[in-house]
Amino acid sequence: MPSTLSGASVGIESIRTLAFVGPSAAGKTTLAEALLQRSGAIGAAGSIERGSTVSDHDPLEKRMQHSLNASVMHLTHADTRIHFIDTPGGPDFLGQSLPALEAVETAAIVINASTGIEPMAQRMMDYAASRHLDRIVVVNKIDAAGVDLPGLLAQIQATFGKECLPLNLPDAGGTKVVDCFYNREGHSDFGSVDAAHRALVEQVVEVDGDFVDRYLNDGDVDASELHKPLEQALREGHLIPVCFVSARTGAGVAELLDVIVKLLPNPTESNPPEFLNGEGAAAVPMQAEPDPAKHVLAHVFKVTVDPYVGKMGIFRVHQGTVQQNQMLYVGDGRKPFKVTHLYLLQGKEHVEVARALPGDIVAVPKVDELHFDAVLHDAAEDDHIHLKPLDFPVPVHGLAIGPKRHGDEQRMWEILGKLIDEDPCLKVEHIATTNETVIYGLGELHLRTLLERLREVYKFEVTTRPPRIAYRETITANAEGHHRHKKQTGGAGQFGEVFLKVEPLPRGAGFEFLDQVKGGVIPNQFIPAVEKGVREVLAGGAIAGYPVVDVRVIVYDGKSHSVDSKEIAFATAGRKAFMAAIREARPIVLEPIVTIEIVAPDSAMGDITGDLSAKRGLVTGTANAAAGTVVIRGQVPMSELSGYQSRLNAMTAGQGRYTIELSHYDPVPPTVQQQLQSQHQVKEDD
Repeated sequence: MPSTLSGASVGIESIRTLAFVGPSAAGKTTLAEALLQRSGAIGAAGSIERGSTVSDHDPLEKRMQHSLNASVMHLTHADTRIHFIDTPGGPDFLGQSLPALEAVETAAIVINASTGIEPMAQRMMDYAASRHLDRIVVVNKIDAAGVDLPGLLAQIQATFGKECLPLNLPDAGGTKVVDCFYNREGHSDFGSVDAAHRALVEQVVEVDGDFVDRYLNDGDVDASELHKPLEQALREGHLIPVCFVSARTGAGVAELLDVIVKLLPNPTESNPPEFLNGEGAAAVPMQAEPDPAKHVLAHVFKVTVDPYVGKMGIFRVHQGTVQQNQMLYVGDGRKPFKVTHLYLLQGKEHVEVARALPGDIVAVPKVDELHFDAVLHDAAEDDHIHLKPLDFPVPVHGLAIGPKRHGDEQRMWEILGKLIDEDPCLKVEHIATTNETVIYGLGELHLRTLLERLREVYKFEVTTRPPRIAYRETITANAEGHHRHKKQTGGAGQFGEVFLKVEPLPRGAGFEFLDQVKGGVIPNQFIPAVEKGVREVLAGGAIAGYPVVDVRVIVYDGKSHSVDSKEIAFATAGRKAFMAAIREARPIVLEPIVTIEIVAPDSAMGDITGDLSAKRGLVTGTANAAAGTVVIRGQVPMSELSGYQSRLNAMTAGQGRYTIELSHYDPVPPTVQQQLQSQHQVKEDD
């Protein structure tokens, strides 16, 4: 695909970056097409129905007719290079949409005028605010039949704050828009634009005392003079502009391009990204400077792995200049890689460029060392710089998976590794106690898409089944345990004796092992063996076969033999003493409790809340969403959610959806604990 940028050279002040985020069906992909077409980057806008859009180029996206991946594009308008990212709107794909916020100055929350503010819009607005991004609301589909745009604007201000003010207003039934920032005069479907103009100017000048005085004295300020206070207002969240468009008809698209160029920040005008230098508690905040002359700092926010092309890292340059044939380091890696190719992206198309400045979003191919969240640099002192981690939802929706053909286990792990490289909200682990490989995602659709990709892209067949619930074991009281291991087999024997105490720790504290042995009754070289035995119980469970958590173990006494004491003897004694102590410490089984958010027709609210209560769930709140829909929030045991989407479909005629996040662990009911213990006992007997 030809690019208007392939030979262009721009300065940092002429770069803009934004991500289109928000709920599914808001029209983000169609809006991206309209912007590309209007700027001349493409000849004609593609169609989701025909599978011809620039951003939804993945075969699965074309078949499912909605975005599954974040897609990077670019265009030029008024001598300004605009990088923008189209993101999926489904909550199952937050692993694609959230990292896009790391690469841009501005988050554009796109809202469907017909459906109003949906939970995903609120969620993305909150995420953008937490990362101190400039924010803009784009109301799409303004020409849809029956929409109440004044009412929607009031809803936006009630939900997101009074600082949400329109930069333009729809006119002629949503067939065009009129500017109300630069213009005081004119008419719109909302009435005169004068009130909207005054509200904008007053909001902007509030951040600058000199302009406040001028406004009070003169009654108005020329909007063309307000660039600096406008950028300050955007940085501080004192202003969140609202723009109206119809991506389908093109109404407001040209005006949106002008807003991006004239009013949204360049890389020198936004809040700097939150970099940290160092690890853990010793890390200190630092700022990247958008200066092309300084040493390089760039952040990899997306990785793609193609079975034929290989790995590609997509990154945002925050400092310095990245050039072809330059040597760059990946994090604290000792070996640099050479930038043999540097690409601007236009969906699946690659446009080779010689260099990238702060603000540019580019890609490098075939560098195996690249990984999500890596920082690229060219100076040794930057080895330990990283971005403040994103607050991703925890993937808890699990599926046990195995190769359909025996002997393909290694290949399955290799393919899953590539898919996890692309999505930070996918996780895979092998559960030793059940001998299961479990893939975790954010929901049923997330995992179903992964299985489709395994089959269609990698031609790999797997079997699936529900995994065992990730129960845990813990104790609720102090207790002591003792075991003497003595074994004589003719020659040198085995001897080790251990006395220990166990104490419960607060939920989530993990495990502590303390050595309080006095007088060398257990020689120092055998203490690690005792801990090894204890950790065997931690991993395999004591009463029901699940990992033991939140416990302190104190080894305080024991005995040894000068000839027969060996590591295996103390490991065995430690294991059995720990088991004995746990059984006296009022052990319990814990189950994962998840926070659930359900969006459904309000007519189904009674059925849904009743079903949650019947499944040991607790409804914590409800809220009205778009017309005729309700958001139900609650907490429910993970074990009660098996097949929940099917139940929800039955209660809502297929219109309900839900998301879950791990909240905490709680004790299971006594009857459930008895059942789990009896099942484990059967296995032990077998």
